[in-house]
Amino acid sequence: MPIKYVPFIPEPIEGQAILSNFNRILKYRGVNDKDMVLQRGMPLYEMEKKETVGKDGSGNMVIRGECVSTCAYLKEQGIQVDLVYIDPPFASGADYAKKVYIRRNPNFAETISQEEEELDSDELRAFEEKMYGDIWDKEKYLNWMYENLMAIKSVMSENASIYVHLDYHIGHYVKILLDEIFGEENFRNEIIWKRATAHSDAEFYGNNFDCIYFYTKSQINYIFNTVYQSYDDAYIARFNRSDPDGRKWDSGNLTAKGLQGGGYNYEYKGHRSLWRMPIETMKKMDQEGRLYITKTGGIRSKVYLDELQGMPTQSMWLDINPINSQANEKVDYTTQKPEALLERIINASSNENMIIADFFGGSGVTSAVAHKLGRQFIHCDIGINSIQTTRDRLIANKASFDVLEIKDGVQLYRNPVQTMDKIKSLIQGLKQDDTLHSFWAGSISDSKMGTIPVYIPDLENSSSKLLDTVLINRIIYQEIPELESNVKKVIVYYIDIADQEEIEKFIKNDDSTTIIIELRDLKNILDDVVIGDYVETHCEKIQEDLLERYIVTIDRFVSDRVMQKIMEYNQKAFLNSSNKRPYKPITISDEGIELIEYVSLDCTSCEGEWYSDSEIKINKNGYVIKDSVKTKDFWDATICCKEKPLRIKIRNICGDETEWIL
Repeated sequence: MPIKYVPFIPEPIEGQAILSNFNRILKYRGVNDKDMVLQRGMPLYEMEKKETVGKDGSGNMVIRGECVSTCAYLKEQGIQVDLVYIDPPFASGADYAKKVYIRRNPNFAETISQEEEELDSDELRAFEEKMYGDIWDKEKYLNWMYENLMAIKSVMSENASIYVHLDYHIGHYVKILLDEIFGEENFRNEIIWKRATAHSDAEFYGNNFDCIYFYTKSQINYIFNTVYQSYDDAYIARFNRSDPDGRKWDSGNLTAKGLQGGGYNYEYKGHRSLWRMPIETMKKMDQEGRLYITKTGGIRSKVYLDELQGMPTQSMWLDINPINSQANEKVDYTTQKPEALLERIINASSNENMIIADFFGGSGVTSAVAHKLGRQFIHCDIGINSIQTTRDRLIANKASFDVLEIKDGVQLYRNPVQTMDKIKSLIQGLKQDDTLHSFWAGSISDSKMGTIPVYIPDLENSSSKLLDTVLINRIIYQEIPELESNVKKVIVYYIDIADQEEIEKFIKNDDSTTIIIELRDLKNILDDVVIGDYVETHCEKIQEDLLERYIVTIDRFVSDRVMQKIMEYNQKAFLNSSNKRPYKPITISDEGIELIEYVSLDCTSCEGEWYSDSEIKINKNGYVIKDSVKTKDFWDATICCKEKPLRIKIRNICGDETEWIL
């Protein structure tokens, strides 16, 4: 259960209704339930520090957890953020995944280029490396987004700004929510980012841009620094005159006609006009060779191209390219955004040492750029792949930060989508039932009770994890009346429960339905979701001159779950094989070491917070990255450290991490 609930907004003064400042504009299913959730507050859970990287006291955080719970923690700690950028799911109906690569077997130099084999069947990508399934229905998405935006607003400083990155699928709806939450008067821009080159679509215009909505917490007290972009070719072509030294220039208007505030009326070199500057400035420009006399005797200035900062950035961003396959910043994260995009946003809406937060952190681009620009950062994401990618990226950038995890009672498989898929297979007898509303996960057939609808909380929706009177009200008065008349029982799973005795009493005393409501704790199933890997190692102490070091060798590594997915891949490859496309299975050595992506040694502690005193990462081509330094060495299945290693952590190629005492 949560430690407590933290208000979304400051405690109201006496006599003030807590929702008096929310005049709902957008109407959709479940909206009244959301108001009740807002009154309840944000759930605050215990926060566990998993690892400290670099110097203590940096204030930087990489948090695995949901946006709302993270905001509850920040608000309880009194932490306010100065700039928020979020790139949440777009409600696009797409699944986002990454490819998994088999590493080179370090025990066999003659091994074929197995690192180039990709586990890229649809089933494998959708299971092993699916980062999230963007398949929301509109009502659920808007409820979820409303709660997230309210939570984010509660931890923004008074001079803070927020940028919400979306596309055409849902952006127009979220714009209305943003108007309601932050106020129409605090809307600054709708930024159009051209994220792709032109492409042809068969039946409509090509969609090649995203929308970024820019709001501020207040109308006047916010940071905005003018940022500049390069001139386009058409503008540069105007600078078609040159001085003898080759400096290109264009002529500029020196008259003040039509300008507010008047000007300076005098004659210079036989030409009288209302000028923009006093005569002393005009003479100085003339001495410096910055005046241009036209054929008609007019006087204009020389505007030099090399002295201009650039074009003040407008709301149409056509000059920032998406990540390409050869980019140095590419981290193999499907929804990765370019660093240049975040550089522009962070430079415009924050100053050095301010706190930048991204509550759907993804590839970690916001945190990486914030660190480079001298800002503090908070990265939050529910997916383990995001946390691992961001951690590795920040270490390469020499950043200091804490890795934290919200202990909300959910032992996630890798991310909420994969966990939901796994849960459904673990509930005995549960099957898809298209006759039921999407509220129900499916149904179970029982010889006595007939069809039993089953509710499973959506792990991507923070508010649905808690079984409280809001949810029970919805089940009894909205969902059960829509069921067929022959339904006798429903099963309701929960992650957390507000007050079980009170809820059971509420159900018992309700006389609006005769349907039995059975409550079940989903954590009993979730405990069986995560399957650890197995490793065999040996450690040697080596004396070299006056120095000693320890070498840990990985003798054998077993990951049953990864092997199961490789088998599934091979089976599909066999079924799809033909004479033109022969069957080519992926094979793994008996040692299984090519299934390892990352190894870390802790020489400081045997338990609790992890201290990575030595670490290596093996890239997809089998090359070693030693303590963030890239090499062209193939991994030899060992890792070295100066002190005696106490623990080892290994991450397999699908991203699952397991720790062992040495």
